[in-house]
Amino acid sequence: MNKNSMITPRATEKAYNLESQRTYVFYVPRSASKQSIAKAIAEAFNVTVTSVRVLNRKGKATRFSRGKHAYPGTTYKQDHKVAYITVKEGDKIPVFEEEKKTEEKPAKKAEKRSVKAKKDAKEEKGEDK
Repeated sequence: MNKNSMITPRATEKAYNLESQRTYVFYVPRSASKQSIAKAIAEAFNVTVTSVRVLNRKGKATRFSRGKHAYPGTTYKQDHKVAYITVKEGDKIPVFEEEKKTEEKPAKKAEKRSVKAKKDAKEEKGEDK
């Protein structure tokens, strides 16, 4: 079963917090079993999967209208299956690591600005004397 292309990481605040517990969160196909999910993750990211927890999320109801006087109807957003994957201690999934690196860049810019401000302050002190 080729589920590798269907497994997508879930980039949320909760998912990043669970990373410290070696747990990663993925959207998986609704037809996937725990065994097939564990096998696909192990092959795709070269890690040892210790546990898989799965939950099915029902899609939320959404109201819609077909005109000003038409009776509003209800439709549903798509259902999702979410897998919480725990890996062996020492293993990491690099998908989440790459996204963290991009978040660190603005902090470096702030440091450069503060260094520049300090240099300007020193120059002003030198001119006052």
